Amino acid sequence: MDLGIADKKAVVLASSRGLGAGIAEALAKEGAHVLLCGRTEDRLAQNCKVINDTTPGKADYVIADLAAENVVDTLMEAIAEKLGGADILVNNSGGPTPGTVADMTPEKLDRFFNSMVAPIIALTNRLIPQMKEKGWGRIVTVASGGVQEPIPNLALSNTLRSALVGWNKTLASEVAASGITANLLLPGRIHTDRIDELDHANAERSGKSLAEVRAGTLKAIPAGRLGRVEEFAAVAAFLCSQQASYLTGSLVRCDGGATRGI
Repeated sequence: MDLGIADKKAVVLASSRGLGAGIAEALAKEGAHVLLCGRTEDRLAQNCKVINDTTPGKADYVIADLAAENVVDTLMEAIAEKLGGADILVNNSGGPTPGTVADMTPEKLDRFFNSMVAPIIALTNRLIPQMKEKGWGRIVTVASGGVQEPIPNLALSNTLRSALVGWNKTLASEVAASGITANLLLPGRIHTDRIDELDHANAERSGKSLAEVRAGTLKAIPAGRLGRVEEFAAVAAFLCSQQASYLTGSLVRCDGGATRGI
């Protein structure tokens, strides 16, 4: 299927590794010009090299820390310089430290809100006028299955990512008539470095071996396996497509059936 996004300009946040890197590559395979963003220059440069060498699209990058005070200005300058504007925005961020509700200090809440929520909203608001002017735009925000079924020992993530649910639904209603869609994409257990880090933390907390923790994880997934980054990225690319023009304000799960709610 041709997704109809060849030559579209796409910004993918937190794309030095994991889900963000996978989404950037998936969009480039459809011919998009992608701006990768992250803190680690060698990873960003390598990801861009792979994209530029192996896909019909094009990739550039900008070093940007979502926790930095001026990050939105940094991103807007890079978008103007390297893309000349944006048609697609994929909001993605790293996850906070594991912990319980009792571990959620005001300092931690403030710190992670300012890297996981505030810059996403601010950057989206800065890019929407460009999309309105073109009468076309795609906003995909990567959250977590924890917004529908809270994940034990991830209280900060469950709380802060849930804030994006109400924001996204409100945003989608406000911009739909301008040809802009806004959807939340919820990953389950997609095999990334982040999943390995969480499994190690769970093993340490529970006193179980890593193999026991992973076996328990797989038992809870009807598909019986971890998801692959390219599977998740394909869903994200579809949400950015021309064909997805009537899909907005939705929460889309990619989790192998792991979420128990309807």
